[in-house]
Amino acid sequence: MPSRIFVPMDWERALRGFRMHLKLERSLSDRTIAAYLSDAAKLRRYAEALSPPRTPVSLSAEHLRAFMQASARKGIAATSQSRLLSALRMLYRSLLLDKAIAEDPTELLESPRLGRKLPVFLSLAEVDAISDAVDLSRPLAHRDRAIIETLYGCGLRVSELCGLRISRITAQEGFVRVIGKGDKERLVPIGSEALHWIDLYRRHERAHLPVKRAAEDILFLNARGGALSRITVFKLVKSLAARAGVDKEISPHTFRHSFATHLVEGGADLRAVQEMLGHASITTTEIYTHLDREYLRSNIMRFHPRAVRA
Repeated sequence: MPSRIFVPMDWERALRGFRMHLKLERSLSDRTIAAYLSDAAKLRRYAEALSPPRTPVSLSAEHLRAFMQASARKGIAATSQSRLLSALRMLYRSLLLDKAIAEDPTELLESPRLGRKLPVFLSLAEVDAISDAVDLSRPLAHRDRAIIETLYGCGLRVSELCGLRISRITAQEGFVRVIGKGDKERLVPIGSEALHWIDLYRRHERAHLPVKRAAEDILFLNARGGALSRITVFKLVKSLAARAGVDKEISPHTFRHSFATHLVEGGADLRAVQEMLGHASITTTEIYTHLDREYLRSNIMRFHPRAVRA
């Protein structure tokens, strides 16, 4: 049999191919692609500092294991180590597809152990308190209230909220079309409370803004008529939580956790919650069943007369 011919591959060519693989084959967002390329660049710096310097195709599983161990010694969290390993596996998957290597060395690497951290969520009373903390006498107050109601009412990621388009809201049917991770589209129910505040915002505030050409279909705008940034929404949530006296470390994502937790507590089907959140795997959604059980357990331990000895 003729010997198999492999394509020569230096770092520049490997990383160009990796970028194309992430974009075209994996359909990842620009932000996720940038994170994976940053991790691949760390491996490149490590490999080029070896003696002799190594190309991506000349790194062995032992080299990669040593790289992961060196990264762990720098004190990066297990979740960051896990993402780093994920980037390496995708890089070598790309090299396999490009016929630059015959075997994937990352198959011999073990994943770091991750503790399952239960997310912070809000009670319904806390959600109400944050919503009511919006001062309706201030400029763009209806927008701010609509943002809170939409985050909680639809369980959106902050990037999905900032990119939400007017043309994708079907008020009569009570649905909104959301573009999530990997440009995947999903239908999410939107309730009357969120629709009420969106309508007030559009009629009384958005209609009077100097809307920029690129933002004509974007729902939530800043005072200059441009799309809102994630940082603006983050600051809004923190400020309203402080004003409401909610003493928890929260972010816009906390409303997504609260949305899912309250659905599971109410008996919603886990598959339906998965669809509404846009999770690729049901395993990701299952965290909310653990959260629900932990919430029940903590309440029993706190209030049941037999839970704690006097």
